[in-house]
Amino acid sequence: MRERVDQLVQNLNRTIVGKTDAIRLVLVALISGGHALLEDVPGVGKTLLAKSLARCLDGKFQRIQCTPDLLPTDITGTNIWNPSSGEFQFMPGPVFTHILLTDEINRATPRTQSALLEVMEEHQVTIDGISRAVPNPFFVIATQNPVEYQGTFPLPEAQMDRFALSFSLGYPTAAEELKMLQRLQTGIRPDDLSPCLSLEEMQALRHQCLQVRVEASLQEYILRLVRATRSDEEITLGASPRGSVALYRAVQALAFIEGRDYAIPDDVKYLAAPVLAHRLIPAAGQSGMTIITRLLNSLPVGS
Repeated sequence: MRERVDQLVQNLNRTIVGKTDAIRLVLVALISGGHALLEDVPGVGKTLLAKSLARCLDGKFQRIQCTPDLLPTDITGTNIWNPSSGEFQFMPGPVFTHILLTDEINRATPRTQSALLEVMEEHQVTIDGISRAVPNPFFVIATQNPVEYQGTFPLPEAQMDRFALSFSLGYPTAAEELKMLQRLQTGIRPDDLSPCLSLEEMQALRHQCLQVRVEASLQEYILRLVRATRSDEEITLGASPRGSVALYRAVQALAFIEGRDYAIPDDVKYLAAPVLAHRLIPAAGQSGMTIITRLLNSLPVGS
């Protein structure tokens, strides 16, 4: 199964230029059973990465283009009266899929954003008192532009906490951008990619990932780091226990992707900011990424 991960990375590199870290992080979110939030300026490849990943998985893919007039039922589905049968019939929304791309999620209103809370956590949708499970595996990859605030609605803390990882792609280097231009005539689009990982194989990968060993000393290191965010003077609200679990699972996934059956401290250090920074409410003028970096530098790995 390990070679399937390598094949998935190779497939993504056919459409994505020079985003090794971003590809690794989105695979960590996928294999660990979490969800990913891509925050960056327009035009750097957020949607391209999401669509390419969806094409590589042999499952159902749905995309939601968020706008202020999008309703919760446009996401979850609703009951519609069927005159021929004389009863209400459930019409499933786009969340009933394996891979859900929620593009520009912060353009949806808070009411619509909240429609994703239950399904992201419990993998089910409850409408009119009836709960319906979404397909398994279920993976949400959302994008948002953090610098354009007109017509947007910042995600509340509860929604941010549902994402296992949040990260940025960043601008490409000059060499990478040149390669992008050179690929315009011969490059491959996401629709040209062929699936390289079945749903059964995806489930098997997740099961194998759970077998990765995280020694007690490393578990304590994760907890010290998370708990330090709750007592730091520069943080108004620290990471929740969900953050501890997310970091633990992400560390297992990264070790698995790297071909190890055990986690190491460098896994924690690499993933701490993408997993924890977006869960914090820093004091005025502070950055969650900067605070996590400072905590990593100040906390020893050993007790």
